[in-house]
Amino acid sequence: MLHAEMGLVTVRVGPRSSRTSVGLDDCGILVRVRAAPEDGRATEEARRALADALGVPGSEVSLRRGGRSRTKVFEVEGLDQRQAEMRLRATGDD
Repeated sequence: MLHAEMGLVTVRVGPRSSRTSVGLDDCGILVRVRAAPEDGRATEEARRALADALGVPGSEVSLRRGGRSRTKVFEVEGLDQRQAEMRLRATGDD
């Protein structure tokens, strides 16, 4: 069961990118990270990048599903998928 103030945000992670970025594409939220997908490094970098892009503390973003997949589901305190996408559109960082 989710806490009333938490929502799930699904992202697609692209490891080994030339730079870290968070944006929107036709499929939803895309997080590009420099880290390789080894020992959870890409997942952790994606978690931190997502928190920064959404303007929430890193402690409010935690991995829920997809630790070994490019498609990951993060639990974000106070935001759901729709709200996260709206924030990313508003920042224009895609």
